[in-house]
Amino acid sequence: MAVAEQVPESITLTALSGDAATLDDWMTTFQLAVVVIDPYTSESSWLIDTAGRLLTEFKGADCRVAWVVTSDADDARTFLGPWADELLTFCDPDRSFVRGVGLSHLPAFVHLRQDRVVISTAEGWDPAEWDEAIGQLTRMMSWTRLEVPPPGAPGPFPGSPA
Repeated sequence: MAVAEQVPESITLTALSGDAATLDDWMTTFQLAVVVIDPYTSESSWLIDTAGRLLTEFKGADCRVAWVVTSDADDARTFLGPWADELLTFCDPDRSFVRGVGLSHLPAFVHLRQDRVVISTAEGWDPAEWDEAIGQLTRMMSWTRLEVPPPGAPGPFPGSPA
């Protein structure tokens, strides 16, 4: 599946709080940088701490960082554990966001501009690909360059089908 150039305006995401809104509403002020995970696969579980640490580095930047979990709120909270409270978490049980972006493997990193244009993606865990995608976010946010992969990160793996 090819990555979309622009995510459809009809895509909505629901936060763990139950608040549902379109991407346009979630991105009124800030760009969106998310890690998309599937709580029913080992591959996504291998990257939770690494992805969480990477997202946390951008909490003060001019972007909204979050998880997108392909499940309902209960399974998302169980899968993420304390990370569900540390970062904004969206639920995408029907995978409309995953399809809208055009992802083929999870976990994935996605950076969207306010007009829903996909700036960068990285699928599976290819540290060089994630470094390039996160580097693009770093440049756009005029942020400090991150070390990708961070210390303690798992070795590369292709991810699971989205």
